[in-house]
Amino acid sequence: QVQLVESGGGLVQPGGSLRLSCVGSGFSFSSAIMRWYRQIPGKERELVASVSTPGASTNYVDYVKGRFTISRDNAKNTVYLQMNSLKPEDTAVYYCNAVGWRYAYEYWGQGTQVTVSS
Repeated sequence: QVQLVESGGGLVQPGGSLRLSCVGSGFSFSSAIMRWYRQIPGKERELVASVSTPGASTNYVDYVKGRFTISRDNAKNTVYLQMNSLKPEDTAVYYCNAVGWRYAYEYWGQGTQVTVSS
């Protein structure tokens, strides 16, 4: 059974940091493009960051550039999102996403809540 399990969310003060983790199982993790999305209440789910299969190429939405870093450890079937300099507007549910070659598959985690508040 395919699973993507996120962890690391929580409450943090503005300017603080969190590291989200997502562990995949039941599929070839090393062959998948891994992405992080987030969803703010009342808004559409949006792509935050992605990382290529070997981890050499990364992409970020403009408003997280310089603050967030996506990385992966294929040996551990894990993708990370290091979030620094967090702002209240970063508050959202963050979702892990895996996409297979030619969209042979697409899997989603159940999300982890990140709340940035003083």
